[in-house]
Amino acid sequence: QVQLVESGGGSVQPGGSLRLSCAASGSIFSVDVMRWYRQAPGKERDLVAIITNSGSTNYADSVKSRFTISRDNAKNTVDLQMNSLQPEDTAVYYCNVIYRNYRRQAYNSWGLGTQVTVSS
Repeated sequence: QVQLVESGGGSVQPGGSLRLSCAASGSIFSVDVMRWYRQAPGKERDLVAIITNSGSTNYADSVKSRFTISRDNAKNTVDLQMNSLQPEDTAVYYCNVIYRNYRRQAYNSWGLGTQVTVSS
């Protein structure tokens, strides 16, 4: 019943910025962890950023100082602010959450992804 919907993807020139958003809805008691992944054609799906329910964050080395992950626990949303975008950032970006239902059972949920293209 839980659904993740990403938005904010698009095309931008090198050096530009985009802000991705992910909204979780459904039978959610709590969201423990929210993550952003990305996958370029022919490449593995890589972790980009993580934020816990307490607000702790971690980033892939390739995006540190350029990307910022944030969440709104009241709205069950997570954002990814992407600055100084480069062609190597081109990928489909996926939202991923670990949540608990009202029986306190933990589940993993994925969004369908949003395309980010960085080119001149």
